[in-house]
Amino acid sequence: MNREIIFNKSVPGRKSSFLNECGVSFEDIKQFIPARFLRERLEFPSLGELDVVRHYINLSKLNFSVDANFYPLGSCTMKYNPKLNEDLAGIKEFGSIHPYQDQDLVQGALKLVYDLGKVLCAVTGMSRFSFQAAAGAQAELAGLLIIRAYHNLNKNSRSKVIIPDSAHGTNPATASMCGYDVVVVKSTPEGLVDVDELSKVVDDDTAAIMLTNPNTLGLFEERILDISDILHKKKAFLYYDGANFNPLMGVVDPFSMGFDVIHLNLHKTFSTPHGSGGPGVGALGVIDKLKEFLPVPVVDKKNDVYFFNYELRNTIGRVKAFYGNFLVLVKAYAYILRLGRQGLKRVAENSVLNARYIKEKLKNHYKAVSLKACMHEVVFSCEHQRDNGVSVLEIAKRLIDFGIHPPTIYFPLIVKEALMVEPTETESKETLDHFISAMKEINSEIQFSPQKFKYAPFTTPVRRVDETAAARSPDLRWKKTGG
Repeated sequence: MNREIIFNKSVPGRKSSFLNECGVSFEDIKQFIPARFLRERLEFPSLGELDVVRHYINLSKLNFSVDANFYPLGSCTMKYNPKLNEDLAGIKEFGSIHPYQDQDLVQGALKLVYDLGKVLCAVTGMSRFSFQAAAGAQAELAGLLIIRAYHNLNKNSRSKVIIPDSAHGTNPATASMCGYDVVVVKSTPEGLVDVDELSKVVDDDTAAIMLTNPNTLGLFEERILDISDILHKKKAFLYYDGANFNPLMGVVDPFSMGFDVIHLNLHKTFSTPHGSGGPGVGALGVIDKLKEFLPVPVVDKKNDVYFFNYELRNTIGRVKAFYGNFLVLVKAYAYILRLGRQGLKRVAENSVLNARYIKEKLKNHYKAVSLKACMHEVVFSCEHQRDNGVSVLEIAKRLIDFGIHPPTIYFPLIVKEALMVEPTETESKETLDHFISAMKEINSEIQFSPQKFKYAPFTTPVRRVDETAAARSPDLRWKKTGG
């Protein structure tokens, strides 16, 4: 038997709780609703609890998440996020803080921010951190603005920033946004910065070089100290893109490699979720002579009292409203405290071990782009598979049928048919073996039945989409009309 709600009949004296709160009846607002949207009756099925639970559980299974499946998503560090971190960030006293709260009432929160900065200084070798930026890309912007402000203050204007051809795409975009000309340095056949070519382009007009180490090929820049010497002799800075810091924390710090400015993606390396575009934090660290240029406010301490300091004499100002995403800081701080220095080092070592295990098991099936030992991620080229008529895009889509999230593909741009795999330290050998088995099976399918890849994935509610049509004729929710 179905239950019914009758809309065209009113019950004297009764209003819905919501309408009652608003002080109006349904009849009051009915006149403003177009007739085609009004129903005379709305029928609800009579269901048992088990049917309802199964309905929503099955819907939830359609969501792909790291809690349920493997994310070999290179350069994005989609690793497991301990649930304890979420519990701590969910403490009411943290979540209910108002941005304009009196500083005397939030001393514990300010202490957390202050102490997290000290811990990250110890891990990176930097002298001070700001947590205002909402993401690594925004921290990059702030970092280059600091470099530009320093050069301008010293009446030493520079016009160009050097970037390797394997760099993350945000690097040249950030440099351009800051008004710099981008000079690209090619990589060697081994996938490292060509130091000889670098020497030719560094001059008195160079403001900085932007690097990630390990680089996007998953390789450690072996000549990083030579690179540092070349830049510093010209009074230029080394900017460290910390997106790939996961395999280095607790092992070697960027300051020892010669870096002057660094951003860390707390929502990557330090294990806080960053699905659906956020929330994130780009922790921005600098060496001693750049401390006064950081965005304000920063958290300082005087006589055991913590406070917001707006008085940095050369600050570049704000880069985000208020003080950054505080609850992300709670999660990162909890993660670091639980692991300690030795635990962070173990994370780095395991992330490298897992990537090298995958490379070793798949190197005879997919072409590894470098013979050098990889760090946290390994990049394969699927050129041979492409020769058999199957693109790396189609390989990525087929992986979905094995319950595996597609890896990063077509990046770095210097690798043809690139497939980048970053297993992170949190995955078990059993999970890695499942991925390896799936990749081997896919390679076998390419040899014997390549035509099936034109229709994969087969197990998803939404099948293969027409990506060309989607790009050329997007279905927009909003279009500008008129002049």
